[in-house]
Amino acid sequence: MKYLFLAIGAFLAFFLQGRISVLGISPDLTVLLIFFAGFRYGETSGLLLGLLTGAVEDSLCGSFIGPHMLSKGIIGFSSSFFISGGFLRWTPLLGAIAVTVLTISDNIVVLLTRTIFDKMPATLPQAVFVTVMQALLNAPAGIFMGPKHVE
Repeated sequence: MKYLFLAIGAFLAFFLQGRISVLGISPDLTVLLIFFAGFRYGETSGLLLGLLTGAVEDSLCGSFIGPHMLSKGIIGFSSSFFISGGFLRWTPLLGAIAVTVLTISDNIVVLLTRTIFDKMPATLPQAVFVTVMQALLNAPAGIFMGPKHVE
């Protein structure tokens, strides 16, 4: 049942991601889905969903396959350790910070990978603007995502 929920979530994330924008910048809804999967279901589910979602995103963007797979896989794997491992106690503010940090790191990995192996997809000021805007748009969702054991 959880895989059906995650598949529907991935479809909705891709569908809505291109239709929602603020100042011409779309939130990265796939990062939210992968963060949720890794956070709730563990590193294996987060990693697998991250790799699959990244492969779809790479194939849709028209560039070479790999940058989104790498970044989304890292997000899915690391989100399970970010808060839910018992080291830090989950709070809504910490959830928003986690989503912000993971959104920024996702954009940095994609930008660096494309710059190293292909060509720089955007100028540095454009990349910083898009990264900051996506992080700000994604941050409020982290408030509502909590681990299973938190009531």
